[in-house]
Amino acid sequence: MKKSSIIGIVIIAVAIAAIISTYADSSTYGTFTDAKGSSYELYVTGQLNKKKELSYDPIKDANYFSFYLVDEQGGECKVVFNGTKPQDFERSEQIVLTGKMIGEEFHASKILMKCPSKYSKGEVEVTEAKAATI
Repeated sequence: MKKSSIIGIVIIAVAIAAIISTYADSSTYGTFTDAKGSSYELYVTGQLNKKKELSYDPIKDANYFSFYLVDEQGGECKVVFNGTKPQDFERSEQIVLTGKMIGEEFHASKILMKCPSKYSKGEVEVTEAKAATI
């Protein structure tokens, strides 16, 4: 075989491996029920349950925020986010969480909010805080 043929085969093999790893690692949308049976992260879309309390005390722990979310199928779950409470969180119309279930709680690594505003019609993304090491 020629060297150019071998190089071509290696490049094709690397491209196929990259495509397969991209699909295997990607998260999918689901509900809290789907998250209970899953060991990988997924996206859960829903609305904040404003009747239940939000737990955020920046003096006690500035990187702990919990709330209750109702997913698109009506399932409700407590959500724990290791980061600060996003500004205007209570005003959000829809929330997209990235995370996974740990026990009976959904632990979110990212929060994406769709906020109603007449000035900015965009979305706001918040990621969890990383602890600083000394």
